[in-house]
Amino acid sequence: MAEFFDQTADGEPGLALFLNAGDPPLDVLRDLVLMLDEDGVDCLELAVPFPGSVTDGPVIRRSHDRALALGVGLAEVLSFIADVRPRLKRLRIALLADWSYSVKSRPLPEVVAEIAQSGADGLLLHAVPPRVRTGYYEVTKAAGLPIVTTCYHKVSTAQVQAEAVEHASAYLYLVAQYGRSGTAPAEGFGDLAGTVSSLRKGTRAPIAVGFGVKTRDDVSTVHGLGADAVIVGSAGVARVEEALAHGRDVVAEFQDFVKSLTTVEQRS
Repeated sequence: MAEFFDQTADGEPGLALFLNAGDPPLDVLRDLVLMLDEDGVDCLELAVPFPGSVTDGPVIRRSHDRALALGVGLAEVLSFIADVRPRLKRLRIALLADWSYSVKSRPLPEVVAEIAQSGADGLLLHAVPPRVRTGYYEVTKAAGLPIVTTCYHKVSTAQVQAEAVEHASAYLYLVAQYGRSGTAPAEGFGDLAGTVSSLRKGTRAPIAVGFGVKTRDDVSTVHGLGADAVIVGSAGVARVEEALAHGRDVVAEFQDFVKSLTTVEQRS
């Protein structure tokens, strides 16, 4: 099983960051990925951009659109991963792809084989139809490609949670609330502890919490509730968008953002 999150001796949680391949452009993204590796980030959730995502808020939707405008698709993303993978010492890459937009037009075993051969450490396949799931689990297992499974806090049924627990081999993505990315639970993250504890009983895979995680305080709170890792998406993508809009150094801006998530402030 791929160890996506390196639990450090000082008790820090694992950190996964979401970005669309192509936003920033792939030549800039390459430098950004190398920076993440040097700075000790555990995982990059790298998405193949797709239009009209119903689970994403406006920040990530605009990111999809910018990347799509540059012509970035699955082939370009896999080529990018194959190019950058040999230079990475620590960072794992979990590829996020949408079933309908990026995968379903081709035989699933063929696509999974290409993803595994690219050097991707894992796969999160978005919106897999129920009729396809059994075959998806079989094909990825046969290819030795760990997968990310998902379920929603409070909303997912016991059956959905059980399926996520059974098949998580990279990590289990626990979505903090039902809605669109970038929005945090109105009542905060406090009641996640029970869900994390329940999921923990059935899986040895890391449990990572995302949706609405934006600050160092959020990271600490979620980790304190039992999660192994946090996933940060919209807040980081917004920093990319702002840097691009103002002609600033995207890599430097994103590095500052990462430091804001990982630096523990000394309180007097």
